Amino acid sequence: MGKDKQFVVIGIGRFGRSVATTLYNSGYEVMVIDHSEKEIQDIADEVTHAVQLDARDEDTLKKLGIRNFDIAIVAIGDDIQSNILVSVMLKELGVPTVISKAKDALHGRVLEKVGVDRVIYPERDMGIKLAHSLTSTNDFLDFIEISPEYSIFELFAPKEFINKTLGRLNLRARYGISVIAIKSQEEIIAGPGADSVIRQGDILIMIGSNKDIRSLPK
Repeated sequence: MGKDKQFVVIGIGRFGRSVATTLYNSGYEVMVIDHSEKEIQDIADEVTHAVQLDARDEDTLKKLGIRNFDIAIVAIGDDIQSNILVSVMLKELGVPTVISKAKDALHGRVLEKVGVDRVIYPERDMGIKLAHSLTSTNDFLDFIEISPEYSIFELFAPKEFINKTLGRLNLRARYGISVIAIKSQEEIIAGPGADSVIRQGDILIMIGSNKDIRSLPK
């Protein structure tokens, strides 16, 4: 995914907040929408744009230029009816990719039938994440499965990487892995260059195939 992609996240519960802030910290442009003034105020400094409105209002979404966003994530939680309605409207308004959070399998099947591009199950996926973390030989802190083959993952920099530049490590050639951000105690470097040096204690946010991830040094 290029850094020119624009994301909109609708519904700022725990899951929506996590997705929005992770994308923003990885260097993407992110708009969040929620009906709660408090939620919008709380997240305003952590994303590109934060807008308080009722996402079920089709005219308001049109005026907002919602069709200009590449990917919409519908993270509305408890209100299944609103979740489905907003998902349908986003597809009808021309958003290329709509990803919606489902509460259970039945909800997920409805979302698939109305044309949502991808359905995610955060509660189920948390169980998968836990299983991966318990059986993995790497110190993964978190990962997001973006397809059955590829994931974005977060881990402490392996010893072999310390005090070396990304150019010298050449991770894309050696492992098929790309570093999309480096988190240190002082800052987050989004889209680090070849001259970026990895230090002790740094956390790397990387993207690659699940097969290649397992070949990384510990």
